[in-house]
Parts: sequence; C-alpha cells; structure tokens
Amino acid sequence: MDTQTVINTAVLSASPRTENKGQKAEQTAVKKGYRSNTYFLLKLLLTVSGFIIAIGVSLFFPQKAEIVIKDYALSAFGLTLNLTMNDAYIFVLVMLIVIYTVTGLVSAGNKERRKKFCKNAAFRFALGIGLALWDIGGTKLAFFPQPFFPGPAQVIEAYLSDGEYIIQNIIYSLRLYAAGFSCGVVLGVGTGILIGWFPKVYYWVFPVLKITGVVPAVAWMPFALTLLPDTFTAAVFLIVICAWFQIAFLTAKGIQSTPKQSYEAARILGSSQKDLILHVAIPHAMPDIFTGIGSANAMAFTTLVMSEMLGQPGGLGYYINQSKVWSAYYKVLAAIVIMAVLFSFINYIIGRIQKHTLRWQEGVLKK
Repeated sequence: MDTQTVINTAVLSASPRTENKGQKAEQTAVKKGYRSNTYFLLKLLLTVSGFIIAIGVSLFFPQKAEIVIKDYALSAFGLTLNLTMNDAYIFVLVMLIVIYTVTGLVSAGNKERRKKFCKNAAFRFALGIGLALWDIGGTKLAFFPQPFFPGPAQVIEAYLSDGEYIIQNIIYSLRLYAAGFSCGVVLGVGTGILIGWFPKVYYWVFPVLKITGVVPAVAWMPFALTLLPDTFTAAVFLIVICAWFQIAFLTAKGIQSTPKQSYEAARILGSSQKDLILHVAIPHAMPDIFTGIGSANAMAFTTLVMSEMLGQPGGLGYYINQSKVWSAYYKVLAAIVIMAVLFSFINYIIGRIQKHTLRWQEGVLKK
C-alpha cells in the first residue's frame, strides 16, 4: 500500500469522528448558551432594547411633519388623565417592555420556555426597530403616503377618540363569530362523522358537500338576506356554511382512514357499533378534525369581516367601512390591529385545546 492510499484511508476514517465531535461540541455550546444566565440576560436585554429605541425615537426625534396632536381626557376610578397620542404610544411601548421582562423572568426557571424566549428575542428586537422606523416615516417626517400610512401613534389615537365605540363593535363581532363558528363546528363534525361512517349518507350527502362547499360563503349573502329574518342571522348562516365544508370534509376523511385492525381489535373486546364510533373512529379522526377547525377558523373570520362590511349594523368590519368613508385610515389600521390580536388569541385557544386533546402525540410526531 502506497503512502497516498494510507493518507486517504486515515482521512476518511477520521472525518466522521471529527464531524461527530464538531456536532456534539455545537450542541453542547447551544445547550450551555440557553442554560447560561449571562446568555439569557443578554437575550432579555435584546428583547427590550428595540422598544427602548422606539421610545427614544418618539421622545427625541424632531417632529417635522405638520400633524395635529390633540389632548384626550381619560377618566377611570375617579381620576382624569390628559394624554396625547404620543403619550399613549409611549405607554404602550412601556407596557410591552414590562410584559416581555416579566415573561422572561417567569420563563427563566423552565427549560423549554427559556429556550423559546431566547429564540424569539431577535424577532422582538426587530419589532421594536420596525415600530421606530414606522414612527419616523409615518408621524415624525410623514414621508409615507398620507393619510393611507399613518404612524403608530396616530393609530393609537383611534383608541383614545373612539375607545367606547370600538369596544361595542368588538363585542358585536365576537358575538357574531361565536354564534356562527360554534354552530359550524358542531354541524361540520356531525356531518363528517355521518358521511365517514354510513355509506348511504356518504352517497347522498357527500356530492352536495362537494358542490356547495366550493362556493364562497359571501355568494350566498343575497339569499341569506332575503330568506332569513334579520342581518345577524344571515351573517351567522354565512359563517356556518363557511366552516361546515372544511370541517365536515376532513372529519369524514379521518373517519374513513381508520385502520380496519383497530375495529377488529375493538370487536374482539366486545365493542358495539356505538363504541366503535365514539372510542375508535372519532379519536383516530381527531387530528383531521382539528386541521379542519383550524382551516375553517381563518375562513370564518374572513367571512365575518366581509359580512359586517356588507350589511351588519355593527362589528369591526362595519367600523372599517365607516372609517373608510370618512378617509380616517388611522382608524382602519386600528381595527386591523384589533382583528390581528383577536384572531391570534382565538388561534391560541384552539391550539391549547388541540394540544390537550392530542396530548398522546407528544414525543411521537416531528416538531
């Protein structure tokens, strides 16, 4: 064996060991990084520093654009507080700093939460910098096209001027959404179970589901407004139709995909047809059911806003439409922010329910 062959053999045999050592060293460094208190404090500082910069921009960057800054009197618990939109904006930034600081300190004692907090620190820093740049472009210099892109302080001004009215519209939207989406979930899951389990129901109902499900829910609005007694019931009907298709289709798919071995094992143990449905088919279909609920949730929320914009006497969609007529685009953005928060919160609640229901998947599925 010549010298070159010996060298090549040595390199090939050593490369996997060197690579494995490098990977182990990198993993160890990451673990030490998350566990290190110094590393964690730096991530905490990175999280809040973006919002501190945004506060500094709001306080010290000169106001060049000619924007009217009004004083608003807020009364609570017998106290009256005068605020401008800039004061309210700074207050929101301070609250974000407090929330993230408290969240970080609470997460310090939990390994998974600590790791997640450190992972999201860069995004939170970028969020603060984004708010600072938005403040400069929308409020301080106003070089963004106005009035279509107001600054964050101007958006917060909508909550100062229309706070009570916005709350009324939020309540209306939540009431409408809760009535429509809950009925859609019940109807969709029930229809999906019947279609997936009984062949005759599948034969008669599934073609109707395929035909009506692909039609946008808003297309049914003229019929809903004509046939149903009031606009609220019509909007509930549209949300139900929107949610029904997705949930029913995926529920039926989950029921039909249950392995025959599971049914045979249950029959050997003496299970009746009712037990097979409740304890075999439905549990197996749960991942598909929650997938359908998640997809239907987004579509139902879109239908909710569109129905409010086209014929409801209240709601966030109605508020957007009303503000657009008066070219009050800062109020439109304020309503959009509330929608984003509400939708994220609803998604979070559904996710928590899904995680608890499908807790058997922990450690089984890839994350």
